[in-house]
Amino acid sequence: MENIWIYETHTDGYEVRWRITDIIHQETTPFQKLAVVETVEWGKALILDGALQITEKDEFIYHEMIAHVAMNSHPRPEKVLIIGGGDGGTLREVVKHQCLQQADMVEIDKRVVEISQQYFPQVASAISDSRVNLHITDGLVYVRDTAEKYDLVIVDSSDPVGPAIQLFSRKFYEDVNKILKEDGMLVVQSESPVFFTEHFRNCFFNMKPVFPIVEVYLATIATYVSGPWSFTAGSKKHNPRKIHNDSPVLTGLKYYNEDMHQAAFCLPQYVQEIIR
Repeated sequence: MENIWIYETHTDGYEVRWRITDIIHQETTPFQKLAVVETVEWGKALILDGALQITEKDEFIYHEMIAHVAMNSHPRPEKVLIIGGGDGGTLREVVKHQCLQQADMVEIDKRVVEISQQYFPQVASAISDSRVNLHITDGLVYVRDTAEKYDLVIVDSSDPVGPAIQLFSRKFYEDVNKILKEDGMLVVQSESPVFFTEHFRNCFFNMKPVFPIVEVYLATIATYVSGPWSFTAGSKKHNPRKIHNDSPVLTGLKYYNEDMHQAAFCLPQYVQEIIR
C-alpha cells in the first residue's frame, strides 16, 4: 500500500485526505461502517462512516477539553454520564478525578467499544475502571427513561446527521436537564463554527432556553475540519468559565491547564456574532 489515501468530504467544496500505510481492520456494524487504519502522519486512526474520529497523535486535545473544563468548573462532580464516546477517551479523562464515584457511559454501538479496546488500548484504558458502568443502548432512550441523577452529562457524539441530529435538539437538552442535579452541568461537542455554522448556532440556541448559563469554548484539533472546534456548556448554577476552588486542577495532562481553561472561552468576534 505505497500510495493509498483516505478522503473525508466536509462540504461540497472542501475535503481533506490522509495517506495511509495499512487498513488494519474494517467491518460494517449494525449502525455504521467502521475502520481502523495506519496513517503516515497520525498513527492509527478510527474511522466511522468515512469520518475520522480519533488518531493516536492528537486525540488527547479533544478528550481533555470536553472532559476537564466541566470537571473543574463543577465543585464536586461525583456522578458523570457520558453519551457516546465509545472509544473511551472522554471516560479516560473523567476517571482521573479522585472525586468521581460513578461514571456511566452510554454507547449505541458495542463494536466501537470493542475495537477501541483492541486497537486503541491507551484510549480505552478506563473502561475496566471499577467506577464505570457501560450501557450499550441508545443515548436518547437512556436519558429519557433513566431514574439516575447526575452532576455532569457529557455528550461526546458523532456529527449531527441521521439519528444523531436529535442529540442536538432542544427536546434532548430538556431531557438532560431533568436528570441533572440542582447544580448540574451539560457539555456537548458542538461542531465547527466555520464549516458547520448552522449546526453550531442551533446547538447554542436550543440550549439557551433550557439552562440559565450557556457558554461556548473552543479548541483546535488538527485532524478535525480546519479551524476551531467548539464545545457548548449548559449549567444550572456554576459558571463553566470559572475553575471552582474545590476542584484541584490535574497536572501531567498534554493540553488542558488552568490557562487553557480561561483562554478557551475567549471567542473571536465572528463566533460571538453567530451566537449573539
